[in-house]
This record gives sequence, structure tokens and C-alpha cells, in this order.
Amino acid sequence: QVTLVESGGGSVQAGGSLNLSCAISGYFYDTSCMSWFRQSPGKEREGVASIYRSGDIAYYADSVKGRFTISQDNDKRTVSLQMNSLELEDTAIYYCAADTSGRRYAGEARPCGTKYWGQGTQVTVSS
Repeated sequence: QVTLVESGGGSVQAGGSLNLSCAISGYFYDTSCMSWFRQSPGKEREGVASIYRSGDIAYYADSVKGRFTISQDNDKRTVSLQMNSLELEDTAIYYCAADTSGRRYAGEARPCGTKYWGQGTQVTVSS
């Protein structure tokens, strides 16, 4: 069992920055890839970024490339999402997710799979 707890959400003006953090507890070494997803009202949940436990980047959504950075600290058992140059369209609930399949996904074309989810943290970007 893996438990994920997100923090760092809040309200920010467009152009600002936020740093989200996900604390991982439980069977940490079962996790092979960590991801951030987001969901806006009326929209489907979408992958934002993924990172393998090795530190290799697995995925960035086109909409966040160059603005968001995913990173991890295996010693602290955290995964972070640094979000810069925030836009109104980034407003969403952001979820941390863990993949335990051990798979590698070719071409950075999709986020990693998900088995465990956090409860989410709200990010609101205003003009």
C-alpha cells in the first residue's frame, strides 16, 4: 500500500509560481514512476508530468513544457511540481499518482500508469 499526500496548492495571479509537493509513504520502493495529473471543472483528468524513480523524465504535457518542472527526492520520499508562468488555464485540482508496474513508457508520449492517488490540492490562477 502506498499513501500520497499533496500540499502546496493555493491561489496565485497569472504569471506567478507555485510549488506542489507530494509526500509518499508506505511501500515506497514499490513505486516505479510518479506523476502529477490535474482536473478542471467539466474536463477530464489529464496527465501533467511523470518521472521515473531513476530520475528520468517520463512525460510532460505540451501545455506545460517549459513552464513546469517535475522532480523527486528519494531520500525525503517526495515528488514536486514547480509551476512557473502560471496561466488561467492551469486552474485545476492537482493530483499526485504512483505507478507500481515497473513499466517504461516509450517516447515520453504519455504519462505513467496509476495505481495510487492522492486526495488532490486546488490551484487557482486569477487575472
